[in-house]
Amino acid sequence: MTSSTDDKGILSGVLDRWKAAVDAHQPERVADLFTEDALFQGLHPYSVGRQGVAEYYDSQPLGLKAEYRILETRRPAEGLVLGYLDVDFTFTDRPTLAVKLAVLLTRAGDDWYISHYQVSRLDEGPQRA
Repeated sequence: MTSSTDDKGILSGVLDRWKAAVDAHQPERVADLFTEDALFQGLHPYSVGRQGVAEYYDSQPLGLKAEYRILETRRPAEGLVLGYLDVDFTFTDRPTLAVKLAVLLTRAGDDWYISHYQVSRLDEGPQRA
C-alpha cells in the first residue's frame, strides 16, 4: 500500500500534464491522458473514450486555463488512485468557474491514465468547463 504522499505525486504527475494540455488548447493531448474506455463527465452529457474527451476540450474557448488543488486521495485497490480536487477554470471573457473534480487513475504498464473523470458544480449557472 502506498502512502497518501505517493498518491498525490501520482495524481500531480497526470494532472500537471492534463493542465498543460488544457492550457495550450491541445484536445488530442488531453485525450491521450485517458484510457481508451474512460468515462468522462464534464458539465454537459457524458462520453466514453478518448474521442469524446478530445471533442469536449476542442469545444472549449481559446484562453481557457485550469488550476487545481488536490483535496483528498484514496487507494481503492492496487493500480488505482482516486483523487478529489478543487479546479478553477479561468477564461479570457468571463468569470472563473470553480468546480469539484473526481478522477480515478488506472495504472497501465509504467504509466497512469484517467479512467473516470467527474466534474460537479455546487452552484447552478449556464457556464461550461
